[in-house]
Amino acid sequence: MKKNWSGERLETFILGRDSIEHLHRYALAMDFVENKVVLDIACGNGYGSSLISEKAALVYGVDIDQTTINEAKILYPKKNLNFLTGSADKIPVLDHSVDVVVSFETIEHHDKHDEMMSEIKRVLKNDGILIISTPDKLYYTDYRKKFKNEFHVKELYKDEFKVLLSKYFKNTLLLNQKYYHGISVIKEDNNSNEIIIYSGNYEKVGKELSDPLFMLIMASDSEIKKNPPSFFNGTKIIETGGIDSIEKSYNYKVGKFILSPLKFFLKLISKT
Repeated sequence: MKKNWSGERLETFILGRDSIEHLHRYALAMDFVENKVVLDIACGNGYGSSLISEKAALVYGVDIDQTTINEAKILYPKKNLNFLTGSADKIPVLDHSVDVVVSFETIEHHDKHDEMMSEIKRVLKNDGILIISTPDKLYYTDYRKKFKNEFHVKELYKDEFKVLLSKYFKNTLLLNQKYYHGISVIKEDNNSNEIIIYSGNYEKVGKELSDPLFMLIMASDSEIKKNPPSFFNGTKIIETGGIDSIEKSYNYKVGKFILSPLKFFLKLISKT
């Protein structure tokens, strides 16, 4: 289990808001991947690709970092899960071979946005669907004036995100993601006030305000199935039950055992 976290990729030992928001996005994608061929762009160490593989016929997990891909192959050795090294603007997958593309918190890490969209269109089947998320620059950066993510190269405002996706797909559905003390909420942009969260104590109660830091767009040339507002209860993550179940799995234990001498060797090299 990697403890020297840089902050660039979500790791499975991270328990909190980031993990809850990421897992909610993968949970949302699960409704679209059953018996499908799926591409997970910027898959990191593979936990999301592994989750999707429980329902999908085949999953390609692609990441630009070779070391991360090597770890993913060891941690999640599944027959229907294929980890590959590649970038968002040069995807190592055949033309029109994928039913669903998921890309969570990827596009803001580079400035080749049109190249990425062109590649996604190339690998998607004609009736395929893209599920993509990114921070909303207005709330994620502008409203938090002292905050800057050092790993982000080009963040997008809502209108920029919509315009980009509309250039490549006939149909788009914009969703917003908010977080309320352990619960993530995803709902359509045009009914963002449909759900009201209250909080308080014996002295004062009132509406709970939370800016939608993240945007998700579902994009396709076919009709997009609309989804009701969805919630992800982060209790298991907060109580560390979620990560415990991962670490207790057979595949994870075998992968960790195989990786241990490699990591020890790398530490020795770094000290020399």
